[in-house]
Amino acid sequence: MTLEEKATLVVGTGMRMEGKGPVVGDADGRVPGAAGNTMNSSRLGIPGTVLADGPAGVRIDPFRGKDSSRSYYATAWPVGMLLASSWDTSLVKRVGAAFGREIKEYGVDVILAPGMNIQRDPLNGRNFEYYSEDPLVSGLMAAAMVKGIQSNGVGTSIKHFAANNQETNRNNVNVIISERALREIYLKGFEIAVKQGQPWTVMSSYNKINGTYTSHSHDLLTKVLREEWRFQGYVMTDWFGGKDPIAQMKAGNDLIEPGNKRQSQQIVEAVKGGTLDSNVLDRNVERILGIIVKTPSFQKYAYSNSPDLKAHAALARNAAAESMVLLQNKGQVLPLGKGLKVALFGNASYDTYIGGTGSGDVYEAYSVSLANGLAKAGYKVLGELERSYTAHIKEDLAAHPRPKLALGAPRMTPELEPASGVIEQSAGEADVALFTIGRNAGEGGDRKVENNFDLSPAEQALLRQVAAAFHARGKKLVVVLNTGGVVETASWREAADAILLAWQPGQEGGNAVADVLSGRVNPSGKLATTFPLRYADAPSSKNFPGTPAEKPEEVRYEEGIYVGYRYHNSFGVKPAYPFGYGLSYTDFAYSQLQLSAPSFNGRITARVTITNTGKAAGREVIQLYLSAPAKILDKPSEELKGFAKTRLLQPGQSQTLFFELTAKDLASFHTDPSAWIAESGTYTVKIAASSQDIRLSRSFVLAKDTVVEKVNKALVPQVPLNELKPEKRPQ
Repeated sequence: MTLEEKATLVVGTGMRMEGKGPVVGDADGRVPGAAGNTMNSSRLGIPGTVLADGPAGVRIDPFRGKDSSRSYYATAWPVGMLLASSWDTSLVKRVGAAFGREIKEYGVDVILAPGMNIQRDPLNGRNFEYYSEDPLVSGLMAAAMVKGIQSNGVGTSIKHFAANNQETNRNNVNVIISERALREIYLKGFEIAVKQGQPWTVMSSYNKINGTYTSHSHDLLTKVLREEWRFQGYVMTDWFGGKDPIAQMKAGNDLIEPGNKRQSQQIVEAVKGGTLDSNVLDRNVERILGIIVKTPSFQKYAYSNSPDLKAHAALARNAAAESMVLLQNKGQVLPLGKGLKVALFGNASYDTYIGGTGSGDVYEAYSVSLANGLAKAGYKVLGELERSYTAHIKEDLAAHPRPKLALGAPRMTPELEPASGVIEQSAGEADVALFTIGRNAGEGGDRKVENNFDLSPAEQALLRQVAAAFHARGKKLVVVLNTGGVVETASWREAADAILLAWQPGQEGGNAVADVLSGRVNPSGKLATTFPLRYADAPSSKNFPGTPAEKPEEVRYEEGIYVGYRYHNSFGVKPAYPFGYGLSYTDFAYSQLQLSAPSFNGRITARVTITNTGKAAGREVIQLYLSAPAKILDKPSEELKGFAKTRLLQPGQSQTLFFELTAKDLASFHTDPSAWIAESGTYTVKIAASSQDIRLSRSFVLAKDTVVEKVNKALVPQVPLNELKPEKRPQ
């Protein structure tokens, strides 16, 4: 290859502009709407490869040019936040395998997914794309998705590496974070996904970490990702990420996207001028070529543009239903009896949010609202109420059309205030009320506390009016949370008889919600993120999104390792709903916890038996937490170290599950020696139904301090951090 050819291979082929907005690269025109592509060279036999957005589905244009005779719709899958609530890696892998077939049949080589940043703060606008506040859940879910997608011979790009935990000034904010918090919380999930999933590519994030853009960071991309984790693929930038293509090349950021000719020219000039070693460029080229030869484009795969969307829709429905979380069920109001008359309140009952906005959005052929799903399931939705809501929504959308690619906080239709007497009339006609609380968010903007995390005054008032009217007649109120992030529940949940968390359930969302409400599917999802009583109880709330608040230049992660349940449990701050929590239509007993040995010698196995003691078939998520000695370092009161989900157990049936702990599971990161060390002493295994519902416990002993792994000194903060410690309990 000539120097110029090398310099064009490591830079994407750019973006073109049409009409009022950008139309991203489409690699020889093959896949309009794809996010970007790599250079093609007929002289060298190197095809251009296609990169498409898609944490929740293949994001490409649904129509091409003026031809409306054929569509290219993709499946809108349940969002990552919902899939993680399944705690079922086999389910996520099945979704990934179907997703991967769609990717391949639409001519895409690499999907820019999964997103797997830690849900550090409830207000992050892209939390819906991500899996969890916990790195083990995030890592194992991402690895399962990667393995499923890549089983089709197409690639993934796990993102955004790393500490991209907010959208506010995401392109420039400097994340100041300790080495320990980085290693234990923000890098751990990526490490699991790289080692277990072996993604073809990794996407560096927009932000800086401790003063350096991630795409410029040799520490992050070479020392950690390649030398320690042995990553074998290539690293690409997020779109327009970073500032200096030469620094990116040196750091090990192999591909710059979407790319422009000036960047290629700068690389050529740097090699000629001696400021960029040609061996570095050759290394980056080799990594990209190593992936290109694996792609369908290189293999000349004859893609069909006809994936099995019907089969994928059925899987999307099942995955959504299996992942939903039952938060409250007073008096066993759920499941609902057959054929009931239902009064549906809330815009999202009729205009259901199936996914978030931005690059995580999908062009799907159809979506099923909750009203439609209930009607299909045989419930009678009150017609007058439905007509009022649909007219209100239609009028608002006519005045405020939703853009093709929404960036920033999306506008939501103001809630309808039913006319006087409508609520009382509905309470007289219907058997049960259902109120859907809807929230949407997405790329480019974070949420607000007022009227978003918290319910608006109008929502609060309407919910209480509906509850009072129905309760006065001895009827029940069910609330469905159709949101892309956590919302406040403590102030209003007593007014509800049942609460079902549907998150954003994909295109079959209404059918999936109806499956759970009707009892066709017994809910078995559990929270992969904590619901605080109030936003101020989130450990990051005092320093999110950084300073200055409107356009933060830096954000200090002063909560350190105490993210989510680690904070709530260790500091005794009561949540509204704890991490790992979720109800079922049946009950489960935990028994016979045994450890394979009283002392640790390389590994130890725990076994436990789960029995369905209720009256309905169901599945249970079992969580293993570990409490460790804290002689040298402060430690969370317990940390998740394993989880498993039973098969469908009939009443009276049991299943024995096994968990293996290795030395790495016992270890914490010690900054001074740059090592993972397991401290000697007593460790307690806690088998739990949630992070605050410990059912069984047993202890074992580690005889001496053990250095489990020595790593590179990397990503050191340049300013002091006043991190939260257990002895510094909040007032």
